[in-house]
Amino acid sequence: MTPLDYVVEPSLLQVVWLVLVAVLWIGYFFLEGFDYGVGMLLGFFTSDEKERRVLVNTIGPVWDGNEVWLLTAGGAMFAAFSGWYATLFSALYLPLLLVVLGLILRGVAFEYRGKRPEASWKRRWDLAAAIGSFLPSLVFGVGFANLLGGVALAPYETAFGTVPLMAGDFVTRFFGLFWPFDLLGGVLFVALFLTHGAVFAALKTKGDIHGRLEAFAVKTGAVTTVLLLVFVVWANLHPRLPGQSATLRTVAWVVGLASVALVALAVWMARQGREGVAFLGTGLGTVLLVVMFFCHFYPGLGFDNTATIPAGVPLDLTTASSSPMTLQIMTVAAVVLVPVVVLYQGWSYRVFRRRLSTSNIPDDAHPPVAAGTAG
Repeated sequence: MTPLDYVVEPSLLQVVWLVLVAVLWIGYFFLEGFDYGVGMLLGFFTSDEKERRVLVNTIGPVWDGNEVWLLTAGGAMFAAFSGWYATLFSALYLPLLLVVLGLILRGVAFEYRGKRPEASWKRRWDLAAAIGSFLPSLVFGVGFANLLGGVALAPYETAFGTVPLMAGDFVTRFFGLFWPFDLLGGVLFVALFLTHGAVFAALKTKGDIHGRLEAFAVKTGAVTTVLLLVFVVWANLHPRLPGQSATLRTVAWVVGLASVALVALAVWMARQGREGVAFLGTGLGTVLLVVMFFCHFYPGLGFDNTATIPAGVPLDLTTASSSPMTLQIMTVAAVVLVPVVVLYQGWSYRVFRRRLSTSNIPDDAHPPVAAGTAG
């Protein structure tokens, strides 16, 4: 048997939980994607303080709730596929640390920017929010692209027997992420989230800033469409990993190209001033891009088991999974709790659905002043 002939037969619950993990990542990138985009816009889009406050207020009621999807996705991976979680996140600890630092930086920036009246103080925190939004976008893009190519595993002898671990030392593993394809994934995520965020901000604003956001979304959307097309074609031309389904590779081609079409449609709708349809386009384009990723993650979870299969210790959907009882308990909890979370977040968006403009932003009690002149 050759590695490419290796076939796993996961249980129904294992397949269901891979789909649920995919749904959680979809929710995260759909919702937090426009958060990241608006956060990055704070760094350069406007120098007017009221306009920057408008941008912050478009995501102010929802950004921290959107981050819950990341915690839930990580928790679901840990509970349902502990082998996947442990191998991936322990070996790629530094990229994960960069994501965490970015999330901390942007969270602190949103909370602290209004604590002092100096213009320089607010500007520094806006730049911090932009950097804190850029880092996770870039790292997630690089990381997911790296998984598409198949992270190499090798069998290692431990006190508990032979186990599959990532091949190479830590430095090689980390800097091995930054190949052209992986960097393309990082740049794509940054561009896609910028476009998604600009369209969302246009959807939530009115007045002069609204028109400028639409124009910006058209420009970045055109670049994103090209990047996405190149990425989708390149990703689906990757060599087949052990156990990959030919049917799912076909599905990956279809949903990948559909994501390109949706982002292109979003650009056209933004040009026509229909930002609602444009937002659905960028959002659904993001959804289908993540679906394409997970089509390639079945059943090997993004690992290249070529070296581990002869040793009989591959890491895949079956071997990385938790026990059937654990999956059963998790399924009951998910059926009960996930609809509650979705309904609550939907209610939050409905409550804060009104558009904003600079006319809705009150003047500061202490207007921004240059540093060193306060008091």
